[in-house]
Amino acid sequence: MSVPAPGLPARVRIHEVGARDGLQNEKTAVPTEVKAEFVRRLASAGLTTIEATSFVHPKWVPQLADAEQLFPLLADVDAALPVLVPNERGLDRALALGATRIAVFGSATETFASRNLNRTVAESLAMFEPVVARARQGGAHVRGYLSMCFGDPWEGAVPVHQVVSVAKALLDLGCDELSLGDTIGVATPGHVRALLSALNEVGVPTDRIGVHFHDTYGQALSNTLAALQHGVTTVDASAGGLGGCPYAKSATGNLATEDLVWMLDGLGIETGVDLAALTATSVWMAEQLGRPSPSRTVRALSHKE
Repeated sequence: MSVPAPGLPARVRIHEVGARDGLQNEKTAVPTEVKAEFVRRLASAGLTTIEATSFVHPKWVPQLADAEQLFPLLADVDAALPVLVPNERGLDRALALGATRIAVFGSATETFASRNLNRTVAESLAMFEPVVARARQGGAHVRGYLSMCFGDPWEGAVPVHQVVSVAKALLDLGCDELSLGDTIGVATPGHVRALLSALNEVGVPTDRIGVHFHDTYGQALSNTLAALQHGVTTVDASAGGLGGCPYAKSATGNLATEDLVWMLDGLGIETGVDLAALTATSVWMAEQLGRPSPSRTVRALSHKE
């Protein structure tokens, strides 16, 4: 039953990350054809932005070592297909295959920057500068991911002003949009509102912000609702709740796309996503991975069937 609530956006764009952020955390590599079919099914379910893969060195993320083989298989997919690139080499690989949407992945904390990028925060921003500039010059859309926006497993709580500083720096490089990552899932709604308000205060408009919540403490949906109440209209989610973070062992799965769509449908917020088709896709993917989906909505709807 759809019961709209006041003060919420009429439509939300879901930035689907299951094929990249979800599968990069698998212990074994998923066959390229299965990944391609996963993306095709997600697009058929109505998702319009599907992060396809990452052009990172295979040594660091072996599960996505087939980026060159996968991306051409998706040429007929009717959806935007962003790809993650870590540096100029990754950008070259992506552009050579015709990628038109690029993402870079930064950190709000020094420890995670060191462990994930082998650089300081300042050095990582310097590394991203030519990547963003060249991508923009080539007409590509650029997304900036910012991880550890609410808490860090080594440093603890992350001060809001620290996150704002790095977020602003990423946008100043030329990123078109910013995704705020709760990498280890420790955020709560008040913290979300405080960060979004602080970003607005330094001139970052809400329409350039997306949110990326993990559900470690069961707070992903409540945090998403807080962001929607603030005016955010881009929400990252992973079909079936796949994923975590290979560099932060305390990070559990992403917000499940089905759980998000169930809430948004109930609030009368348009997404363009067919929940039944999406659920069927996640059930199919869970079968490929040999385990049930952690998404509560997937379990509830597939059990009814």
